Amino acid sequence: MLDHRLIQIVPSPHQKALQEMEFYAFVHFTVNTFTDREWGDGSESPAVFNPEKLDADQWVQAIKAAGMKGLILTCKHHDGFCLWPSKHTAHSVAASPWKNGQGDVVAEVSAACRRAGIRFGVYLSPWDRHEKCYGTGKEYDDYFVAQLTELMTNYGDIFCAWFDGACGEGPNGKKQVYDWPRYYEVIRRLQPGATIHICGPDVRWCGNEAGDTREAEWSVVPLRTQDTEKIKENSQQSDDESFRQRRISASDQDLGSREILANEPDLVWYPAEVDTSIRPSWFWHASEDDKVRPLEKLIDIYEKSVGGNATLLLNIPPTSEGLFHQHDVARLQQFGQYLADCYGDNLAASAAVTASPAAPGHDIGCALTADESYYLPAQENVPAEITLAWPEEITFRRIVLQEQISQSQRVERYAIDALVNGQWREIAAGRVIGHKRIVVLEKTAAQAIRIRIEDARVAPTIRFIGVYA
Repeated sequence: MLDHRLIQIVPSPHQKALQEMEFYAFVHFTVNTFTDREWGDGSESPAVFNPEKLDADQWVQAIKAAGMKGLILTCKHHDGFCLWPSKHTAHSVAASPWKNGQGDVVAEVSAACRRAGIRFGVYLSPWDRHEKCYGTGKEYDDYFVAQLTELMTNYGDIFCAWFDGACGEGPNGKKQVYDWPRYYEVIRRLQPGATIHICGPDVRWCGNEAGDTREAEWSVVPLRTQDTEKIKENSQQSDDESFRQRRISASDQDLGSREILANEPDLVWYPAEVDTSIRPSWFWHASEDDKVRPLEKLIDIYEKSVGGNATLLLNIPPTSEGLFHQHDVARLQQFGQYLADCYGDNLAASAAVTASPAAPGHDIGCALTADESYYLPAQENVPAEITLAWPEEITFRRIVLQEQISQSQRVERYAIDALVNGQWREIAAGRVIGHKRIVVLEKTAAQAIRIRIEDARVAPTIRFIGVYA
């Protein structure tokens, strides 16, 4: 049954741009790097922060070598220490011995990103264990907004504002009720192209920090509302319906099938992000220098996240010297080389390609380019088929499929066949394509490949097909 209601939900321009980035870096760096802790308690002296060899260009070149397109810096973690000389607290790099208090890590990293063509994003913890007014309501929100405004105005273009939901008790024994709508307004006004992640309206958490992903990750999901009465307790938030938090359980495996969405009155485009670290921990610990994830594990995480309609945020923590450790750098280089070797030569470019009849201007050739064009069957109903054939047998291990998500997410079931010894046999099947699906196979030899779109909300849009050895 066709469902035109579902395909009316499409990404905003900044959401689409973020999904096309696919793979970007997290950099966890603060006083914890020097105290060998994961969470500081706010009592740390700025005197411990002294990364004498800090080299932001080294960080950026390492992530660029891995194929990443952005970097998100923990400008302030839960300990409240600011990596920039904030005018609103003395608990910052200005009170540290690094560069005699004249340094600004945020400025150095943002400038290095610009030089290398890498996009820059910021993490600002809403939980501040150092700030005395935390837990007081509007007074703390004023403080937080002032720091957020500094980051949104002083460091050039920001592609992402990343918030987690960490929330503890302040000195008065009360928890802070965060004024999220106010924070969002500041970002939208000062950085309208930025996506707001996790505790935000643009990108959601996949549900874990292990790099695990759902088998079917949908971008169109229900819009759930919070209990506004609870939110308004000890705050001055209004009844504005624009304040509707996305309440999605991390344990839910089916977030957006047609069955799940059938009785949902409000839907939203809300894609997933997978965040994990290259090491067991988020901050650097010398004891983990020999525990960098194996290349095979990084490949698996990448192909299940980026290749499963999500983006991948991979953390690399600098050492107390202010450098990425040589083991991390080497692994990133290996990973970048793998991507270049595995996905550099698209065998589909040499295939003879046929498909179910196309709508005008959307023939199957559109799916073999890297631009915004896409194949669209002439008939709205499915199935639709695409066949790629070669004069001689080819060997392949990966097939990449992409929908044109500006036209929403449409495909609900697909299968792939290979022509082996004159016989078609199914080699893969799945439910979701979305922005990108990487189909990982054992080494397969065939003279032709057939892609069958078996179910879709309306006629599927296929933006890209890749076949890789």
